[in-house]
Amino acid sequence: MAKQRAIVIAFIFAAATAVLVLRVGMLGLFEADTAHASTSSLLVPDRGEITDRNGIPLARDFKSYALWFNPKAMEGGEPLTRPAGEIAAELVKIFPDMDQADLTRRLASSKGQYLRRRILPEQANRVHAIGEPALNPPAEPSRYYPEGTLAAHVLGYVGADGKGHVGMEEVFDEQLTDPATRGAPVALAIDARVQAALEDELYRVMGLAQAKGAGGIVMDVDTGEVVALASLPTFDPNHIDERGMELMFNRVTNQVYELGSTFKPLTIAAAIDAGTIGNLARRWPTGAPLRVGRFSIRDSHRIGASLNVPEILMHSSNIGTAQIADELGSARMKAKMEDLGFNERPYIELPARGFPIWRSGEWPRLTTMTVSYGHGVAVTPLHLASAYAAMVNGGVWRPATLKKLAAGEVPEGRRVFKEATSARMRQMLRMIVTDGTGRKADAPGFRIGGKTGSAEKPGAGGYKRTSLVTTFASAFPMDNPRYVVVAMMDEPQGTAATSYQRTAAWNAAMVVGNVVPRIGPMLGVYPEASRDIDLTDLRPLVGKEAH
Repeated sequence: MAKQRAIVIAFIFAAATAVLVLRVGMLGLFEADTAHASTSSLLVPDRGEITDRNGIPLARDFKSYALWFNPKAMEGGEPLTRPAGEIAAELVKIFPDMDQADLTRRLASSKGQYLRRRILPEQANRVHAIGEPALNPPAEPSRYYPEGTLAAHVLGYVGADGKGHVGMEEVFDEQLTDPATRGAPVALAIDARVQAALEDELYRVMGLAQAKGAGGIVMDVDTGEVVALASLPTFDPNHIDERGMELMFNRVTNQVYELGSTFKPLTIAAAIDAGTIGNLARRWPTGAPLRVGRFSIRDSHRIGASLNVPEILMHSSNIGTAQIADELGSARMKAKMEDLGFNERPYIELPARGFPIWRSGEWPRLTTMTVSYGHGVAVTPLHLASAYAAMVNGGVWRPATLKKLAAGEVPEGRRVFKEATSARMRQMLRMIVTDGTGRKADAPGFRIGGKTGSAEKPGAGGYKRTSLVTTFASAFPMDNPRYVVVAMMDEPQGTAATSYQRTAAWNAAMVVGNVVPRIGPMLGVYPEASRDIDLTDLRPLVGKEAH
């Protein structure tokens, strides 16, 4: 009998073991995919990540705790087990910056509400320790911007409604929240390193010049990719408050300005392209104001009795540029400005894009002449950056983009200048920096070329002489342009740091001269002291005594 019992027990044990082994096998064969899918779903965020072009996270999701007041936590009873003032005092011990009187009032109400949107895990544990059922710190998805204010106007923010607002958060809202795509990061054209350098230099010069605001952009001239875009002062997308809402206006893409003398190279390029300038040595009279009907066009200071084309740009002569535009004619001048997109909102993905102040219909002679030096038409700094990219890259205009483009995604663009015209303009832009008004933008070895622009802001009854918008539009390196850099200052003041000067040569140009040596190596452009664009055919034209 004992032997039989042993055999039966062994049989039962073997059978049980077989059942367990079979169950494990079934789990492996039939439930592995389900388990994997469940695990994967836990790893996919509620909203996709946004990165810079190098994969650095700029916006990402994480689970955070919030402090929620639920007055209906106890059915049929009072909202709180203790007086509201007593609970408020306990909360202030955990959150010293909160107002106890305000908390008491809110806790005494019967309204469910957030008392705080984002709290630390240890703070959540202390809230639990209060022992109040109505205080519920749930874990919920939260949008986090690890670089703080960096590129805030590009990114935008995610509101309490869970939707993206203002920037690329709004543009990519559907893609970032679609379960099929939110696991893959969205890569922007922005380079976080370049963005940080641009913001730093803009803030520095903005402080030196005591300007009310500033803006800047760095753009790839061959693709239209925007590797940095800054509007200052900025806001923190991690903490949206009333002040943050006020600062969301984007000076680079949404504010239109008369950008002054930065238009002069575009006018000269249009005239060279049309053939009305065939000889750069030809001189225009500049010794006296230019009368057009009852209006007089003047230069900021007396330059000389006459100037040739390179000298007109180097000394920034309104009188000389206006005569060149007059000879070009209104129809051709307007058509070229339209080719450059100045009559439309700027091309970029951001929702906030300013519409230019643009005169429709046939332009009168005076309009053509004033537009030639940047008055009478108001556009955004982004318009200007795209136009300069076309002027230096061989003559092809492409739309700006904040999306990182693969090689096959670069748009073909449209030709707006001849290649020979572009080559000439690269020479003259370089001379403006080496010998003209843009000297403070020069950085040894980086072969920067560009043009200053200082324009009075319009106001009631005319222009306000004490309120300037200053701009420096540039590209580098001019022997083989890779990037356009535009810097703008809104109402800079003459200070000791700027030699008591307010014009672009003393502030906006300084930004470019400081930022290019910082960002050049990041973008693969290194200083070469022995290399520069060939100016030998232009040098003899410059520096002769004006007559």
